[in-house]
Amino acid sequence: MSELINNREQLHTTNPTQRQKILEKIFVGLYNGESLEDVKALFEKEIGKVTLDEVSQLSLLQRDILESKNLSKDEIQNLSDAHMSILKGNIESAQTPEDEPGHPIHTFKLENRELEKLINTSLKPHLNKFIQEDNDINRFKLLEDCNLLLDIDKHYVRKEHLIFPYLEKYGITGPSTNMWRIDDFIRDAIKELKNALVGYDGNKNFISEKADFIITQVIEMIYREENILFPMCMSNFTEDEWIKVAHESDEIGYCLTYPVVQWKPERSELNIKAMSEGYIKLATGILSLTQLELLLNHLPVDMTFIDENDIVRYFSHGKERIFPRTKAIIGRTVQNCHPPKSAHVVEELLNDFKLGKKENEDFWIRFKDKYVYIRYFAIRDENGKYLGTLEFTQNIDPIQAIQGEKRILSEE
Repeated sequence: MSELINNREQLHTTNPTQRQKILEKIFVGLYNGESLEDVKALFEKEIGKVTLDEVSQLSLLQRDILESKNLSKDEIQNLSDAHMSILKGNIESAQTPEDEPGHPIHTFKLENRELEKLINTSLKPHLNKFIQEDNDINRFKLLEDCNLLLDIDKHYVRKEHLIFPYLEKYGITGPSTNMWRIDDFIRDAIKELKNALVGYDGNKNFISEKADFIITQVIEMIYREENILFPMCMSNFTEDEWIKVAHESDEIGYCLTYPVVQWKPERSELNIKAMSEGYIKLATGILSLTQLELLLNHLPVDMTFIDENDIVRYFSHGKERIFPRTKAIIGRTVQNCHPPKSAHVVEELLNDFKLGKKENEDFWIRFKDKYVYIRYFAIRDENGKYLGTLEFTQNIDPIQAIQGEKRILSEE
């Protein structure tokens, strides 16, 4: 890679295009098997520091390369770690995230401090004691830490369903795929650790390795968030967008803590409930907008509509949603609303609908304490033209429990 040698300072100040090409060549070398030490040394010599815009471009490069290779989960994780180890400590300081109590960034960082506290004051000491003596007392303490750590899902879901959609509206898509993939690795590892502790079979090495992986990746994700993701958000999001993020965060919940106060900007609050009242004439009746929305929200299923361009246009808002939905997904491509590991299934299904190969598809899964029936229907006009896809999601546990007959009213 000697052809990359150039004056670093000159490149940084006068030729951003050439600089970006050199950055990409350096990291392509990493993904093509060059040693981390050689790539890191070249990066230090030729680049030194990177901006958030450059990090965003590198995220896209990382996503495209990883998706083009048939890599195992471990290979993806190792390459992601190597990628981050080169950037760590070399990202130029950007706009400092707002530190106002109640602001979404303040709350995210507050959760990160609690995660660090859980890891350093509980998980690590309890893991060491368990490794020394794997009795039930030490196992249960470690299991308790693991249960607390599962709360990280709320932190990640808010990031994935509230933060990522707005970044994508500004053309910043790299973090959505790369961070979400690692979030899933962490969530899976916590569940695997919990299962191993519940059904402990004497394999201390597995417990140790899995716990060490979780500790390392959670700390690394905190660094990614606070040095890359959050500054990117603060450089792009409007105050109105932060208000919407703050408003919808309550629906998902918080990790190990909660906002210390309700965040209220100095200017008058955004009226997010404003909606013109009117009537809609349908083929079989006339409904007001209020009636129509209440009717849809009272159906015993969750509904989501995706238009012909794969953009999420609507979702119902029932009392007991099965999967989290926030208003930030409206206007977002449905592929980016799913974890990277399942996005290809969504893509294949939509292509089948568009090509007319299928009219519907059903799935059924166990999700937490529910048995979930998920149905997809191709929506077509009278001429058969594809206009979108309708998703129905329903908890069918109560239906499966039905026995016999019921012919009288229930007592109060």
